[in-house]
Amino acid sequence: MLFGTNNQMHGTLYRLVPDVIYQGARGQEGGGRVWRWVGKQLAHTEDTPLFGPYIPVLIQPVVSGSQPHPGQVKEHHCLSTYSASTMGNFIQGCKDYFSQQKNTNIRLTLPVVCFVWQIAMIILFGVFIRYDEESDTHWVETKAHDNITSDIENDFYFRYPSFQDVHVMIFVGFGFLMTFLKRYSFGAVGFNFLIASFGLQWALLMQGWFHSLDPQTGKIFIGVESLINADFCVAGCLIAYGAVLGKVSPVQLLVMTLFGVTLFAVEEYIILNLLHARDAGGSMVIHTFGGYYGLTISWVLYRPNLHQSKRMQGSVYHSDIFAMIGTLFLWMFWPSFNSAITDHGDGQHRAVINTYLCLASTVLTTVAISSFSQKTGKLDMVHIQNSTLAGGVALGTAAEFMISPYGALIVGFLCGIISTMGYIFISPFLEKTLKIQDTCGIHNLHAMPGVIGGIVGAITAAAASESVYGKQGLINTFDFTGDFKDRTVLTQGGYQAAGMCVSIVFGVAGGAIVGSILKLPIWGDPADENCFDDEVYWELPDEEEEHQESIPPILEYNNHMIHKRQDLSESNFSVEHCES
Repeated sequence: MLFGTNNQMHGTLYRLVPDVIYQGARGQEGGGRVWRWVGKQLAHTEDTPLFGPYIPVLIQPVVSGSQPHPGQVKEHHCLSTYSASTMGNFIQGCKDYFSQQKNTNIRLTLPVVCFVWQIAMIILFGVFIRYDEESDTHWVETKAHDNITSDIENDFYFRYPSFQDVHVMIFVGFGFLMTFLKRYSFGAVGFNFLIASFGLQWALLMQGWFHSLDPQTGKIFIGVESLINADFCVAGCLIAYGAVLGKVSPVQLLVMTLFGVTLFAVEEYIILNLLHARDAGGSMVIHTFGGYYGLTISWVLYRPNLHQSKRMQGSVYHSDIFAMIGTLFLWMFWPSFNSAITDHGDGQHRAVINTYLCLASTVLTTVAISSFSQKTGKLDMVHIQNSTLAGGVALGTAAEFMISPYGALIVGFLCGIISTMGYIFISPFLEKTLKIQDTCGIHNLHAMPGVIGGIVGAITAAAASESVYGKQGLINTFDFTGDFKDRTVLTQGGYQAAGMCVSIVFGVAGGAIVGSILKLPIWGDPADENCFDDEVYWELPDEEEEHQESIPPILEYNNHMIHKRQDLSESNFSVEHCES
């Protein structure tokens, strides 16, 4: 038996109906050939279900003008065309499946994911996680055995101040930095809270399996430094969140964090353990990976109709003030971030000084470029919120190196210029040409400065000398001990550069895979016209609900995705009228 299908010929839709074999010629131009369609009859129809009983059959080229010849069809023609056409139907079916109407009801999926994953964490922690010797009750015996005279030598008293600073950055700094959108503050802070709370638990396990698993007991022993490293791991996922802010569901964010933490632990192990690169502040491991991971996911999840929610993409006066609070928390505590896990003593001290100076330098050049880029000389709050932090990102790798105070100022000087120019020129290029919709501009704050940090770290390591560091200083700074005792500074510089490449590869490849998973229409992500709106996933206060369909005209100014019209000479503000 033959099977039939729909096909468009000369603007008319036909269905080929199975049953009695009939062969007739019907003209369809294409490459100078005329095609023969096989079936019982040509019957006009308006539509046929995609997965119905009508499947494509033989399309056989014949001479133009030939006449029908009944019964001249071979079975193998039907089989070959059946396979090819079925594949075409499958592809079209996939397209229709992925473009079906969005369902944002996560009443079942979100609770199930949260409960199941938290129960899994409880079980895994019960099996693997234990206190280390400095947090265990046997600390008294450890003190006596190691001739420790005071509890002040417990690592807690060295690391906890830095841990608290980093913890504030993760939960307050990152969360409030993303509140610039006029109607997505709940999602910015609330989902940041969710990601970090799940991510730090999974990070303790993943990093423990790779870095601190005791081969004799099969247990992971954690202390205050483990908590800092878990926060670092979470930071990479929060950076990635910035690229998709307002466009994904909380279930997607949890899935993205699950895979992001896993990828982070692997690339961190390769860079820090196998390559033995130094990256105290995470320019490569955290910022470069997190930046390109998020950008690639955003590229895979590209929304061609995102303009339908344009009225929600802007910021208002109070939302930018809240975002600036996040900026100030991050800016103040960034020296702690870059120095938190460096060696006690001179390394930690030097990392704080270098980061402190670099950040200060970045502020001035950011303000200068922001003002110069506008015809009226006014400052753009987006630049002040983000580019002022780029210096801290770029100095992460070299923070503990002998880069010198003036070298730190130079790095900050350059980062303020490059990051601000990125918001002005590169972000529009990424969205228009590469189809990357980067909500928070993480390319300019994390990805690009992270690469700069990797380059600075590689050059500084390769240029290190015994006259500057001292013989023991080189050994301590670059940990030239054990299997790496014979490594030279030039070789170390090469491995530093290799580490940066590893972080980019993991970010791009991992983002492509995870983005494909998140593209499945099962996660409850919002429709294009409902992006950047808290109403989709949050119960809003009554006064908000009363006006949710009628947002009054507002003064909207440049945010990370909408750029001011350059022809406005007297003001950089534009009034947007939103229809109810």
